[in-house]
Amino acid sequence: MRMSNFIVKDAILPVLTATTREGAITEMIASLHAAGEFAAADVPDITAAVLRRESLGSTGIGRRIAIPHSRHAAAGKLVGTVALSAAGIWFDSVDEEPVRLLALIVSPQDQPALHLRALEAVVHATKDDDLVAQLIECRTPDDIWNLIP
Repeated sequence: MRMSNFIVKDAILPVLTATTREGAITEMIASLHAAGEFAAADVPDITAAVLRRESLGSTGIGRRIAIPHSRHAAAGKLVGTVALSAAGIWFDSVDEEPVRLLALIVSPQDQPALHLRALEAVVHATKDDDLVAQLIECRTPDDIWNLIP
């Protein structure tokens, strides 16, 4: 699986306004809603589910990257978005560094294998330090989309 199989181009956020982990997750889910992926009524519950998952252990994997995620019954299909923070956001990452690149994943409740494959796709793509550096420097959704493997 490739990230481009589930990242929603219209939901990409090259400039997060949020300064907190909770704010970033909320902003990213709102962008998926604005792109037509979630009904307005489902946004608070999906946000709560991602934040619940985050409370179990940080999804900040180090190297300025976080992968907040959850499975949820309101997700009709696997979706995700990418967001960038110029200043960095504290995510309680394993390396104790602020996060600049975020990839959010929400998948259907009944498809755990698909969810794991999406996580694997993000981890695999972000092992490339050059790609991560290029993504962090992007300024438009198209710039980000054109780099996503």
